[in-house]
Amino acid sequence: MIRTPLRPLARILRAREHGENPDEIEAENRRLRHEAIQHKARRRAEGRLVLMAGFFLLAFGTVGVRMGVLASSNPSEPRSQVLSAQIISQRADITDRRGRVLATNLLTHSVYAHPQQMVDPIGAAQGLARIFPDLSEEKLIRDFTGNRKFMWIKRKISPEQMQAVHDIGEPGLLFGPREMRIYPNGDLASHILGGSGFGNEGVSSAEVLGVAGVEKAFDNWLRDPSNDGAPLALSIDLSAQAAMEEVLASGMALMSAKGAAGILMEVETGEILAMASLPDFDPNNRPRPLLKGDASDSPLFNRAVQGQYELGSTFKIFPVAQALDLKLINPNSGINSKSPMKIGKYLINDFNNYGPQLSATDVIVKSSNVGTVRIAQMLGVERQKDFLQKLGLFEPTSIEMVEAPTGRPLVPPRWPAVTAATVAFGHGLAASPLHLAAAYATIANRGKRVEPTLIHGRKRPEGEQVLSPRAAELAISMLRQVVTRGTAKQAEVEGYEIAGKTGTADKPRPSGGYYKNKVISTFASMFPASDPKYVLIVTLDEPSVGSGGGESRTAGATAVPVAAELVRRLAPMIGLEAKTDESLPSIAARFQPHVEPGPHDEIKLVANQ
Repeated sequence: MIRTPLRPLARILRAREHGENPDEIEAENRRLRHEAIQHKARRRAEGRLVLMAGFFLLAFGTVGVRMGVLASSNPSEPRSQVLSAQIISQRADITDRRGRVLATNLLTHSVYAHPQQMVDPIGAAQGLARIFPDLSEEKLIRDFTGNRKFMWIKRKISPEQMQAVHDIGEPGLLFGPREMRIYPNGDLASHILGGSGFGNEGVSSAEVLGVAGVEKAFDNWLRDPSNDGAPLALSIDLSAQAAMEEVLASGMALMSAKGAAGILMEVETGEILAMASLPDFDPNNRPRPLLKGDASDSPLFNRAVQGQYELGSTFKIFPVAQALDLKLINPNSGINSKSPMKIGKYLINDFNNYGPQLSATDVIVKSSNVGTVRIAQMLGVERQKDFLQKLGLFEPTSIEMVEAPTGRPLVPPRWPAVTAATVAFGHGLAASPLHLAAAYATIANRGKRVEPTLIHGRKRPEGEQVLSPRAAELAISMLRQVVTRGTAKQAEVEGYEIAGKTGTADKPRPSGGYYKNKVISTFASMFPASDPKYVLIVTLDEPSVGSGGGESRTAGATAVPVAAELVRRLAPMIGLEAKTDESLPSIAARFQPHVEPGPHDEIKLVANQ
């Protein structure tokens, strides 16, 4: 701003020329300047008053509107909304398909100490050591008499322990409320549930986090307050799960097996009614993971989902079903079964010499390696790989467990002729029992792809048609004959029309090659064969049972009897009534007349020197 001078030179000179007093000019200019300053200050003050009046009007208006809203609304209980809270202690329950509780919360207490507030720290240490034998009295005395201001004593205590600590009468020992996760059924379904632990902790609450299984897979959902405490309903049936674990444990002991796995799955929905892996654990007291050695030696290892096994002759139905679908063969087609069969420097043998030719049906019934390889060669490597991939045998399963990605099948990086041949009869490609269950469910589901799930009642998109209904029907008929006159005759349970395939595969050595006396025996089945509703997989790790003065490790003598007992126990439990009439007379009649059953489906693959 340009200020007007008080004594402008031009006006002073003119005033002197006319005899006027120059001081009057200065006085007038000073008066005008003061008036301008006063006017500006007045405008500024008026603006501030208007601004303050507007602010007060807005504030009182907001309060008035809020009071009007509260006066016209229904009264309700106020809720605390603390966005900065770090610990969410509430966790939803987990139930089975019938609403029976598998995991829930229990209000308990923790005990902690303020050593600086203690009256008798040594007496307190002695009292705590008597209540909690795992605590060191000497260490407690050092901590209580040192410089520590806070320390945890126990993060979870029982009501009896709480009372005993209270009776010590030490003001420096304090209690904090918290929720703990409990599994009322103990080790039942332990691999499915997984377990939980504490995350962020405070003296008055603790964050419960899932550490494995569905507890970890659905951790965010289970902790989400917007679910209003709704439980997570799993597809498993608690009664069926208990029966499966009991029968598997008995079979495992009877067959002197290192481990066992079982899966019962609904064909149409893919829902798993029971899934067990033995040995198991109690999620209320979850053991520590192994840091070295074989992972399968740990009870935490889920053989059904994480196990990567060569599943042997259970794979033979896949190339046969594909060849039926492509109309390369029919059930009565003659297949060259002359043994041994040479591929490169390798010889592929059958356990017995089945003669120069078998029907396609008898290739499955007698479990001929040579006949299966001949059929796989009709398909070609690319078509064989494409079909196995469509069955889900190249990728991890979509099961809702954090362990699922660790169960990715071990697929050969290259597929020369000998690899394509061995994969056809279940060697060279390692997959989990759950992969096998899903693949067999796809066949049982008239060729539509089935994805396994642990969630009950969830709508899922319809699976891809990977096999024609006609080819699936014929494949089921072949599997039915494996039970009626083949390697799985002990699986016959009257009224339930079991169809299935045995598989006995030598276990690979970590250093290369295979053990001669260690196998994985598997029976993959579906029932009833006339209209399959369920798929059942039983796998035993390193079984051995006395037979005819010697030992037998084949699936027909180990996994099959266990599967039969499971069907006897589970079928009535899940509401499946036994039938008295043969379900597949019209289909079975189209096959060759029955022949004497062959021995078990052991394979031999030796180098031709």
